[in-house]
Amino acid sequence: MKLITIALEERFEKIGDQSQTTDPIIVAKFFNPCGSATWYATEYDKENKICFGYVTGMAFDEWGTFSIEELESIKLPFGLGIERDIYFKETRFKEIIKEQDLER
Repeated sequence: MKLITIALEERFEKIGDQSQTTDPIIVAKFFNPCGSATWYATEYDKENKICFGYVTGMAFDEWGTFSIEELESIKLPFGLGIERDIYFKETRFKEIIKEQDLER
């Protein structure tokens, strides 16, 4: 699956740098359909194909960068790969955290 579409590239460009806000807009959500890892992207560097965002479901949850090319290259069981949540609607980070706290 192509994780970053032209529409997403344009949206990331329109929103721009969110590093100065404590409650950034989550533009896209990527997930491992065979596991618990989820990547929430707030910014995208089109030139280097690198996102900045919040990653959960790994050893610990944290803010950082992740490579779209790397995510697209991951091969999972049954021919699956990392997916983009096509039903995800942009939301603020604080809303994502509230949802995760309710699930725990």
